[in-house]
Amino acid sequence: MACSFRGGVQLGGLLLSILGWVSSCVTTILPQWKTLNLDLNEMETWISGLWEACVSQEEAGTVCKAFESFLSLPQELQVARILMVASHGLGLLGLLLSACGLECFQFHRPRVFKMRLCLLGGALEASASATTLFPVSWVAYATFQDFWDDSIPEIVPRWEFGDALFLGWAAGLFLALGGLLLIISACLGNEGISSPWTTAATAPPVCAPIEEIDGSFHLTPRPESQVI
Repeated sequence: MACSFRGGVQLGGLLLSILGWVSSCVTTILPQWKTLNLDLNEMETWISGLWEACVSQEEAGTVCKAFESFLSLPQELQVARILMVASHGLGLLGLLLSACGLECFQFHRPRVFKMRLCLLGGALEASASATTLFPVSWVAYATFQDFWDDSIPEIVPRWEFGDALFLGWAAGLFLALGGLLLIISACLGNEGISSPWTTAATAPPVCAPIEEIDGSFHLTPRPESQVI
């Protein structure tokens, strides 16, 4: 079945939401949230994520070790773990509801019900965007503060932004755009629904049977009280 403009907006929002959700999942798994390069040994690079820390050497390869205790992590990493997992749940639920509410999807439900599914799915995708952008931005802010902390001697290496942070910002942006398009599609659907008052006002007049007057035939309107 061919989709209308509203269906195209829904499909675009769903695709952006899927891209954002997958990018958010990859961001959570990647250990490249923070990177550290040693000036004394340029062949060695440290990376740290939500679940493990790794050291990469050109000769020995990459060795990773998972964090032993959740409570021993910095506060921003603790919150990031919780919010990123919550973002995956919200995003997945939003994708399922939005897919069921697509205009092109053969789902035998009233149109208003499908519009509400799209609206709820868009709201969940927007919530997933917020729960992705907040922890990523908090970790970036903490890294920025530590990098420019004057109390730390200059000889001590500083952590810098990793690639996972940029992927997380992109994931939050995709989720926000996808949720916005889904909400807009629901608003477009509301405009297309006609009101019963408008239908009654534009209904054609009901005519009585043909009457013959002076040899000519005329249609006379029937009073509303006589309309069955």
